[in-house]
Amino acid sequence: MKTNDYVKYVTQQLVTYMDKPKEVKREQRKLKKQERTPMLYQLFGIIPYALMMFFKKRDT
Repeated sequence: MKTNDYVKYVTQQLVTYMDKPKEVKREQRKLKKQERTPMLYQLFGIIPYALMMFFKKRDT
């Protein structure tokens, strides 16, 4: 991909984003935030997360 093509692509994406209404942007951010994996899983992997889930399930 040439530099000119990249600049053109970034400009198109920026203009598309700027043309969206505020409410649509807020909804997209909320959805993206909900889809994100938990911070504990991102930082330390699945083992601490699995242990947390095991103990949480065991308490109830």
